[in-house]
Amino acid sequence: MRWSHYFLPTLREDPKDAEAISHKLMARAGLIRRLGAGAYTYLPLGLRVLHKAAAIVREEMNRAGAQELLMPAMQPVELWKQTGRYNLLGDVLIKFKDRTGKEVALGPTHEEVVTDLLKEIRSYKQLPMTVYQIQTKFRDEPRARFGVIRSKEFLMKDAYSFDVDVEGLNRSYQAMFEAYQRLFRRLGLQVLACEADPGMMGGDVSHEFMAPAASGEDRVVQCAGCGYAANLEAAKSQLLPVAPTAAAIAPAETVKTPGAHTVEQVSAFLKVTPQQIIKTLLYDVEGKETVAVLVRGDHEVNEAKLCRLLGTPQVRLAGPQTIERVSAAPVGFTGPVGLKGVRLLADSAVTAMPEAVVGANQAEAHMTHVVPGRDFKPAIVADLRVVTEQDRCPKCGGALQFVRTIEIGHVFKLGTKYTQALKAEIQHPSGAVTPMIMGCYGIGINRIVATAVEQHHDAQGICWPLALAPFQVVVTVMEADNPAFLAAGEAAYQQLTAAGLEVLLDDREQSPGSKLKDADLIGIPVQVVVGKIWQAEQQLEIVLRATKIKHKTPPSSVADAIQKLLDTLRTP
Repeated sequence: MRWSHYFLPTLREDPKDAEAISHKLMARAGLIRRLGAGAYTYLPLGLRVLHKAAAIVREEMNRAGAQELLMPAMQPVELWKQTGRYNLLGDVLIKFKDRTGKEVALGPTHEEVVTDLLKEIRSYKQLPMTVYQIQTKFRDEPRARFGVIRSKEFLMKDAYSFDVDVEGLNRSYQAMFEAYQRLFRRLGLQVLACEADPGMMGGDVSHEFMAPAASGEDRVVQCAGCGYAANLEAAKSQLLPVAPTAAAIAPAETVKTPGAHTVEQVSAFLKVTPQQIIKTLLYDVEGKETVAVLVRGDHEVNEAKLCRLLGTPQVRLAGPQTIERVSAAPVGFTGPVGLKGVRLLADSAVTAMPEAVVGANQAEAHMTHVVPGRDFKPAIVADLRVVTEQDRCPKCGGALQFVRTIEIGHVFKLGTKYTQALKAEIQHPSGAVTPMIMGCYGIGINRIVATAVEQHHDAQGICWPLALAPFQVVVTVMEADNPAFLAAGEAAYQQLTAAGLEVLLDDREQSPGSKLKDADLIGIPVQVVVGKIWQAEQQLEIVLRATKIKHKTPPSSVADAIQKLLDTLRTP
């Protein structure tokens, strides 16, 4: 490919709307252009990388025994209503009516569609079955950001397994888990397999594949000692023992706290630390129940853990009217003592407090010397908080590290959530009919590209892993208007192409400095420079992009020299 005829517009400055490193470099290197909020065009160079990522994912899916198909992007909303996810996704689901007035949705994922399709399987003899597709998905993200990391339209590989029983699901899940580990290794990406919360997907087991990155919008905890890793929604907090009740603690007392309704304000007013305060937060559970969740003042409620405990897909903080109705006090003064009509759910760190400050359930007042177990009794004590840097590893007791990451893959054990709702059933030899057992396995193809840029770059630009590089070699002719230089570059280009390498020939008539900067910016692993060394010694200069290590070789052996260098860059 000749750069002079290739649509590869590079930029010297970062786009004004770019926050993430990957967004800046992908735009500057001519990989993408923004069309609108959350929508990007892939230019030829970017599309080559995207295709390479998809090819490796496809190879590993096939190797794991999955079969490729392609399902429609437009989906009837009736399927979503049958599984209960129509309301759960809310405005994220992009919906419209066709000319007949029928409501349809652009698929953000395909659990409903694939389950409806696989209902054709009626016998246990046809299982196990795993299918997958690589297809565009649509989500009306409320805050599209970070370029292609969080966009409204994106390319996704989604796979689905169907099995007779849980043992079969475990085997299918493990096969996909191992396929993910292989493909991310081949792609040259550092990825953590983290325990995760299934969220709106459902099921009881899931893992996220999280790539450490400075621009990552997610945070995970990792133990350097035993390898434990989990996202913040699933990370287990320490279960603290119940504090023994001290007889010397004075009775609870109500004190006026005018203008103090936040933890910080109450701490300052009463001269206590946040660790000595109990926050009482009221949550609405699907409009059926209001519960009071108690956490220490320096802790935050983990709503994913709360949902799992209550067996509900979603909870919402109660509004001011509900708070005043339940507690008889304005927002900021709710407390557990004497609170009626709601269940008290306490994080274990609350019951480990010998005494605490709590809201008094009256305006401008709090209670001091409140003893858990003496002055209020929680209905349930559980791990309900977000893990903190003070927590220890739940497996080995080691120190936890907080790592900023990008989610690039997610696997779920869905069980019968979808097959039961959509009546995807099989008949056993005994004649019994049961729902199939299902798993789901997703990978963001666009995020693979962005993650590679996040993890492989320097001050000059991108340093592509070999497996994802749009070209393996760039031949830069420093003086393309000089026939002798151009002829040498053409000869190297022809020799390398004949050797089966993917080569970009920079034959543009531009300044040598700008061409070398562009070569660094777009990040092709090996650079061949036809410049001063060729003019003085009739030798070509070979530069490894990532390390800047330089070699010299005569033109006749350039292909062999580069093949040897590429062998050192290949992922085992």
